Amino acid sequence: MRRTVLAICLLAMTFTTAPVAGVAAETGLAWGPCADMAVDPRQECATLRVPLDYRHPRGERIDLAVSRISTARPGMRRGVLLLIPGGPGNAGLARPTTHGLKLPPEVQDRYDLVGFDPRGVGRSTPISCGFEQRDLDPVVFQPWPEPTGAERARRMADACVRNAGPLLRHITTRDEARDIDRLRQALGESRLSYWGVSYGTYVGAVHATMFPGRTDRVVLDSNDDPDPRLVARGWSANFAVGAEDRFPDFAAWAATRDDEFGLGATPGAVRDTYLRLTADLDRQPRPDLTGNTLRALMFDTLYADPGFPQLAVFLRAANAGTPAPPVPAAPPGFDNLVSVQTVTACNDVAWPGPTHDYAADVARDRAAHPLTAGMPVNIRPCAFWPYRPSESPTRVTAQGPRNIVLIQNRRDPATPLSGAKRLLEAFGPRAGMVITESGGHNAYLANGNACGDRAVTAFLVDGTRPRARVVTCGAA
Repeated sequence: MRRTVLAICLLAMTFTTAPVAGVAAETGLAWGPCADMAVDPRQECATLRVPLDYRHPRGERIDLAVSRISTARPGMRRGVLLLIPGGPGNAGLARPTTHGLKLPPEVQDRYDLVGFDPRGVGRSTPISCGFEQRDLDPVVFQPWPEPTGAERARRMADACVRNAGPLLRHITTRDEARDIDRLRQALGESRLSYWGVSYGTYVGAVHATMFPGRTDRVVLDSNDDPDPRLVARGWSANFAVGAEDRFPDFAAWAATRDDEFGLGATPGAVRDTYLRLTADLDRQPRPDLTGNTLRALMFDTLYADPGFPQLAVFLRAANAGTPAPPVPAAPPGFDNLVSVQTVTACNDVAWPGPTHDYAADVARDRAAHPLTAGMPVNIRPCAFWPYRPSESPTRVTAQGPRNIVLIQNRRDPATPLSGAKRLLEAFGPRAGMVITESGGHNAYLANGNACGDRAVTAFLVDGTRPRARVVTCGAA
């Protein structure tokens, strides 16, 4: 989901408009090799044509790039496990290889693993807002408060309206859910199982609400708050909570390495050092380092423990007055990712306009959550979006089969537990939740929590739901 700096730079994305294989008719898919992709040789690709505008289903079509690795044991096959990527804006075409092959053999035996690039992303009729390079700096990927923030937000909104083309108005979460149902039909399946991650949990929740009878076994991993009044506004605001939940893990790690990094011998001292350094750099920025550079690195680092040393190195350089290493550059395709993320956020729900007192929001949030300095509620391009949403956001409800399992780290910086609990509440008895006593973003097969992994695997293999509505798995 919504990553910054390091995590964005580690995304392996290939963007091209070239077809990946045959084009599907209204039913069925013409499978062929996945052109120009470093994937498992068993992975096949195809292109499904779906409506540009579902209000005119017989009108203009766009491409949806899809992929699969079929089960090697057809006699054990249950159906399809769709791998729904996060973002918005993350590609998913390679996921049968990159994610699916990490699944336990007993899961791979029972499902064809299917991936796709969501509409507007990668090989699925990609869009570009044509952002200026200064707006694609990974440090400002999130709207860290600075004097020209409103100017940047307006510039980015104007770029999307000017450059993104007719697909601009038709990239929404509800349309992605409709695309998934068209894919289900093309695959010849009456019901779909899926594993949605990060923003993919919201896509999955919307699909399971719009098409409840067409779902089989649903796993939602690292869950978004489904509040229909807020949608992406709420997810952004939750970053402040997530950072506070997760930062103590980094602080404890750094405190045990005070001899190496000099950031403080206790977690509290490490936190004080971080806050002092960001404030100092706000007042006197260095050519190679600003307060917002440290904040962006901090938030990115919290996604996974292996990033801790990089943040510690930057904080040590700031503390000692020594040169900082270069910040990782944005990867190829970053404009596409940011374009789709911006357009989805602005199309899904109406945002307060530019006359709203964002400065007051930032001040209040900064006082309550100093680690993120008000960024989570700062002005974004959606404040200048000239279009109203074409339909209301989905209200997730308890109507439908009891076939959903949520898995959630207790200390997730991007999709905090507090928001995941609201999704569980919205689903009511349809869903159960597994909480892992772990930190970071992504839970299933991501952090070595064997208890959580077993619970999800059992559900996918034989439909066993957690023994209680909420089950807690101890630290790995």
